[in-house]
Formats: sequence, structure tokens, C-alpha cells
Amino acid sequence: MKKLFIIAALAAATLSAQAQEKLYLSTYSGTNLARYDGKVCDVNVSRYVFTGWNTIAMPFDMSEQELNDVFGSDCRLECLTGAEDNGNGVTLNFIDCKAGGMKANTPYMLYYTGESGTKKIVKQAEVTDAQAAITYATQSGEVVTMEAVRTHTDGKGFYGVLARDNAEVKFVSVDSENTNGFYATRCYVRLSSGNSKMISARHLGEATSINAIASQDELVDVYSVSGAKVASQLRASEVNSLRPAIYVIKGQKILVK
Repeated sequence: MKKLFIIAALAAATLSAQAQEKLYLSTYSGTNLARYDGKVCDVNVSRYVFTGWNTIAMPFDMSEQELNDVFGSDCRLECLTGAEDNGNGVTLNFIDCKAGGMKANTPYMLYYTGESGTKKIVKQAEVTDAQAAITYATQSGEVVTMEAVRTHTDGKGFYGVLARDNAEVKFVSVDSENTNGFYATRCYVRLSSGNSKMISARHLGEATSINAIASQDELVDVYSVSGAKVASQLRASEVNSLRPAIYVIKGQKILVK
């Protein structure tokens, strides 16, 4: 019995040690996450955010409450849900997704209303080394990708949001501006045709009903608020049978209760 007790105690100590592994994430040069992949760690992050719009991606999940605790209850979290040609370039459609929290390594736009400065994220979380990018094609076939930055890069040929001009989501070509590139935990946008086009952003409105945007027999593609396709060519009349959640259909936010 004593031997079994010692073995059990050692096993518990091992699990505790694994759960308490510490990760100090560099938001400048980046951190090699391979050794932490799949582990529950005590995460410590110091991330500088500017008043206005910021791009953000973390290698762990954060709930809506955690986002509010760190960035304030007035913060907004938006994800890319589509792209379209607008005649002068490309328009990116963003939708509010804070209610679903922030998913690991997924690129987001974060709107911060406080004073510019360093915000600390201290929590226990499962860390993942997987890379998640969101990709859409416009009507003309232009492929738009929004992706997280893992290590500091000059980002030549990509688009980013300038810290000095972030009251709006204004994406500019890195080649045409004097920038420091992209630091880790930020995100960039790239176009398959290069960086010669103008990019604008649209913030989609509040959730609406499926009946307002599609006829009952219309076949629609359904996406989650993080951009993952949930269903292909689903009859509009069947959308309300999906599990309760917020979905994106035809660029509009749909609430299924």
C-alpha cells in the first residue's frame, strides 16, 4: 500500500509540474513554441496595444471575460469573414466575434479604447504551435489571406495597420511605408496578386435573421465567426436547425437561438 501511495504521489507531482510549466511569450522577436505544443502552461505575456485598432494572435484561447479583463469591457474583437472586389481594390469584411472568445493562433482585429500601453496576460492555458490563417477569394479570384506573425519579419509585399494611423482599419502596403515590419503576435494581410491594390475594411452590422438575406429554398454556405466553414450549400430554411450560435452567411451575422 505504501508503494502504491508513493507511485500515485509521484504521478500527481509530475502532472502538477507539467501544468505549471511557464511560458514567457516574446511579442517582439517571437518564441519557439514547439516544446510547449499541447501543454498546459502558466502563460505570461506583455503585449503593447495602441488606442484604436490593433492586430492580434495568441497561441492560446482567451474567453470573452478574459478579453474584457485585459483590454476592457469596451474592447472589440473582429475576425475576417469575407473579401470582395470593390472596383478600386479589395474590401475585407470583418465581423464582431468577441462573444466566442479568441481562438489560438487565429488572426484578429482588436479595438482598444484605453490609453496606449502594455497590457499583461497572465493565465493558465493550453498552448498550441499550430498555425491558423484565414483565406477567402474575391469574385475575380483574388486570394486574400490574413495570417498571424510568429517571428519578427519585415513583411515585404504584405499589408498591415500602421500604429500611428489606426483609428480606422486602414491596411497599407509595407513597401510603400516606412515601417518596422511585423512583430510577433501581430497579423498581416497578403494578396495573391501582390501588393499593388488598395485594401479597405468593412465592419458588418449586428446579427440578423436568415429570412432577411435569403429565400427559404436558397442554398447557402455557413461559416463560424472565426471563419471556419460549418456547412456547404445548406438550404436556408434549415439554418435555424443548427446548434445555437452566431454564424456568418453571405457576409452577414446570423444568430441561431
